[in-house]
Amino acid sequence: MAAISDLSFMYRWFKNCNLVRNLSDKYVFITGCDSGFGNLLARQLVDRGMRVLAACFTKEGAQKLQQDTSYQLQTILLDVTKTESIKAATQWASDSYQGPCSGLWALVNNAGVGLPSGPNEWLTKEDFVKVINVNLVGLIEVTLHMLPMVKKARGRVVNMSSCGGRVAVIGGGYCISKFGVEAFSDSIRRELHYFGVKVSIIEPGNFRTAILGKDGLEKHMRKLWERLPPETRESYGEEYFRIYTDNLKSTMQLADPRISKVTNSMEHAIVSRSPRIRYNPGLDAKLLYLPLAKFPTPVTDFILSRYLPRPADSV
Repeated sequence: MAAISDLSFMYRWFKNCNLVRNLSDKYVFITGCDSGFGNLLARQLVDRGMRVLAACFTKEGAQKLQQDTSYQLQTILLDVTKTESIKAATQWASDSYQGPCSGLWALVNNAGVGLPSGPNEWLTKEDFVKVINVNLVGLIEVTLHMLPMVKKARGRVVNMSSCGGRVAVIGGGYCISKFGVEAFSDSIRRELHYFGVKVSIIEPGNFRTAILGKDGLEKHMRKLWERLPPETRESYGEEYFRIYTDNLKSTMQLADPRISKVTNSMEHAIVSRSPRIRYNPGLDAKLLYLPLAKFPTPVTDFILSRYLPRPADSV
């Protein structure tokens, strides 16, 4: 017991000693702070004494976060799909520095959407573009605008990906965008290495957030189904629609509500002197999705195809 206690003390000591110094002087810019991961991370970093620049999509989200925190946090409205909004947020962040701060210590690209998602044939080009513009193109443009400030601080870029960026578990723009986040993060990590900038990728499993919107999955799937041409609906069949929707709802109901597992990983990537390249919070990430991503492709296809119902017009 004494040996275990000593090891525990040494671990806590090493963990605390391995932190970046002068956290109270460092600024962190976070996108997508209305709710979920971004909102909780902003609160955690304020509790650590850091200066947080929280970007929200809605005025209500910004006001609520500002009221619930302290002067160490400032908010701004940001639409990551609009260049002018990104330019304004970048200038605002640059003007926010005070005291001994030099540059932006960390950029956290957290903003994201999950819908529209579903069988690819049920979706339109606009459905794909809506998700990809937020999750990937917006993330890239925010990063490109903020990079000079991050390089000045020799700081961090933390990008929110997903296990869906390692294995495509659902149709639509979500997994496509997350695969893109992985590629972009890998390339800039190598490019920024000589500038002293570290890049981390967060790849969570299923966690319960508002990323799937407020209207409910069943309503979303019904909308996709009803707009399909009659011949497409016939080829899949009503039974396919019902089972697919039920499976998706069951997966979301099993999602882990303890989102602090994700924000703790994000926090570590910001405050540790030795941040990891990839973080995989969630048991399902470690035990299901990552193994699926590493299996031979036919094996992964076989396992994931068992999750899909059989269409009415199947061979």
